[in-house]
Order: sequence, then structure tokens, then C-alpha cells
Amino acid sequence: MTLPTPVLLYDQPRAPNPMRLNLFLAEKGVEIPRQVVDLMANEHKTPEYLAKVGQAICPALELSDGSVLTETVVIARYIEALYPDPNMFGTTAREAAEIEMWQRRVEFGLWAAAGQCFRHTNPHLSVLEDQIPEWGEINRGRIEGQLRMLDAHLAGREYLVADRMTIADVTGFVATGFTRIIKYEIPEGLDHLTAWRARMAARPSAAVLGR
Repeated sequence: MTLPTPVLLYDQPRAPNPMRLNLFLAEKGVEIPRQVVDLMANEHKTPEYLAKVGQAICPALELSDGSVLTETVVIARYIEALYPDPNMFGTTAREAAEIEMWQRRVEFGLWAAAGQCFRHTNPHLSVLEDQIPEWGEINRGRIEGQLRMLDAHLAGREYLVADRMTIADVTGFVATGFTRIIKYEIPEGLDHLTAWRARMAARPSAAVLGR
């Protein structure tokens, strides 16, 4: 059975989840027509957008059969099914499990902490969030522990998992960049994490993030 192909990507290249998908697509060498969604103007909450996508969420991928996929990793998995090389989700059951494990550790750890801090402490985001500044600061306090965990794991490793860049590295790289937005640099002494991030930033795909 032929899978429906991508028609249009609803994108906001300055937002973290679209950034993650854009980095993934750049690594895969896949180009998809894009429509930029102005999140700060609440374009993702308009009746037209909701009728098409079904949720006030970005990114979203419209397919040739008229259906729409949401959730960053879901879209990435679909792209991987259409364009399997280079592989970024695992070639064996064991490898796929380990990649998923680290993808989720980063997403539910560093990514979540930095994201909640940003969304609840930046006044400009009050149009998107019922802000609780105390919750933002609680999450700021969780960031260093997550960075230290990643640094320890990266000792002797070039990538977070396997022998190549995977979706786990994509999430980790965008997450460590996101911490800079909230003025939280990688602490001195975390040399493995710092070196890994430098390697990721040197990859041609990182140009899509403007860093």
C-alpha cells in the first residue's frame, strides 16, 4: 500500500518543537512546502486552523489524502517510514528501544524543565500560557541535574545513542539550545556535554536553526 505523501508543513521556525522537526528534516534531506503559523498572534487557534488540524498545535503535517498528523515525534516517525535513510529511529529492536529510551529521557527531563521555565517566566508568553512564575522557577532548578546526567552519559560517546545522529540527539540539541533562551548556559566542567553540543552545532543541518 502506498503511503500518503507530505503536502504541507504548518511551521513556526522559532518555536522549539518545529525547530526539532526542522532539524530532523534537514538531517534526512527532506524538503516539504511550509506555511508559517504566527503563534504569538494565536493563528493556531483560529477556526480555520482548528478545522484543518484539529488542535491548536504546531507543527502539523498535511498529507496528500487530506489527513493531518500532529506531534513532533509522530511526524518524524512518519517521515522515517517514507524516507528510511539515514536511519534515525533504530535498525534493530534493541537499538530502536535504546533510541526511544534516550529520546524520552531528554524530552521528559531537560526539554520539559526548560520549556516549563520559559513558558511560565517569560512575560511575552502570557498570551499563550496561564503563567505560574513559581512553577517556572521550580523547573529552572531541575535543569542542572538533567545536564549533569547527560554529561555523564556522553563520556566516551560521540552521540547520545548508537554510532550516528538519531532523534535523541535532535531533541537534546534543541533542548540545550533552548536553555540559552532562559539564560541557563551549560555549567563549566560538563566537558562531555559541551563537546557533544559543539559537534552537533557543526553539522550542516544546524544551519536551519540559525545557530
